[in-house]
Amino acid sequence: MFLVDSLPLRKAGRGAAFAGLVIPAALLAGCSRKAPSPPPPAPPQVGVITVTPQPVVRTTELPGRTSSVAISEVRPQVNGVILKRLFTEGSDVKEGQQLYQIDPSIYQAAYDTAVATLAHDEAEVMSADALVARDKPLVAAQAVSEQDYDDAVAAANEAKADVATARAAIELAHTNLEYTKVLAPISGTISQSVETEGALVTAGQAAPLATVTQLDPIYVDVNEPTSEWLRLKREMDAGQLETTGNGGVKIKLELDDGSTYPLAGKPEFTDVDVDESTGTVLVRAIFPNPQHLLLPGMYVHAEIEEGIDLDGILVPQQAVSHNTHGDATVLVVGKDNVATLRIIQTGPTIGGDWVVTGGLQPGERVVVDGLQNVQVGSAVTPVPEDGTRLASSTAP
Repeated sequence: MFLVDSLPLRKAGRGAAFAGLVIPAALLAGCSRKAPSPPPPAPPQVGVITVTPQPVVRTTELPGRTSSVAISEVRPQVNGVILKRLFTEGSDVKEGQQLYQIDPSIYQAAYDTAVATLAHDEAEVMSADALVARDKPLVAAQAVSEQDYDDAVAAANEAKADVATARAAIELAHTNLEYTKVLAPISGTISQSVETEGALVTAGQAAPLATVTQLDPIYVDVNEPTSEWLRLKREMDAGQLETTGNGGVKIKLELDDGSTYPLAGKPEFTDVDVDESTGTVLVRAIFPNPQHLLLPGMYVHAEIEEGIDLDGILVPQQAVSHNTHGDATVLVVGKDNVATLRIIQTGPTIGGDWVVTGGLQPGERVVVDGLQNVQVGSAVTPVPEDGTRLASSTAP
């Protein structure tokens, strides 16, 4: 019984084993079919601008320092003791305003003496003229000798010379008397007083009594490198820049604390000599300074208008990078919507834009947004800054 019953069991086991082999075969048949490939990723979107020529005011930023238009040291012109100081230190004074009073007593006495001398000499002239007039007919009648007449005429002329001398002495005495009133030589802001009341001062002393500085207007002196000066001259000669003319060039100032000076200046002159030690040319501008915000010796940054480039090209600063050689580069999207790297030449910055002087042509598209998603030589989907998709001439 054991052997007979075992045969069906073995047969059943082989059937079960065969059935087990059929299932993996079906699975293998299913795996042999390939899964569908995923669609290729869409080209990344990038923001672009179209290069468009436009009038651009070209500017240059240069460091500079302020200096006074006029400065004058107040010195006494006569000797004496200061009786009064007639100004407030640090205040504004006008030309001709009295600043000090020097003791005038000795100069007043000298003036009075000169006046008295003149009166005496004029009396002598009257007496001499009367004698000449009286002797003249007597000489004709031979009642007076000609020698006496000649002496009378000579005495009259000498008296007249004494009158002229006395008048000159009066003028000198009057001038010295006026010099006891020390006046402001120019209008401006006066410094502290070096001498006080009661101090003895002398004519031509080395130390000034005070200093008057004119602060409105005020100069700003900047040093422009000769390379920039030559570039500007070449561009003007080539017609690339148009000058504003009629004194219309404006100069703006940025102060040492980063603030902007509210009033614009204008060029005064450009020096004709080059500083051999620095290789720069002095450019002087003049600024109104009614509030005395600018003081002589202050450090400033001057932004000078060079001229107007009628076909200027501006590119946002975020679109410009630099390669390992330091060259400025941008990503340009061609007609096939493929991004390529382009080396450009840049000039100064205006606001948040670079002035492009070479390397770009009108109508080209420059990537300004999404640069981190772009690979050079790969296709992109250009979108203008206003958000409208650009039409591509050829599908990437």
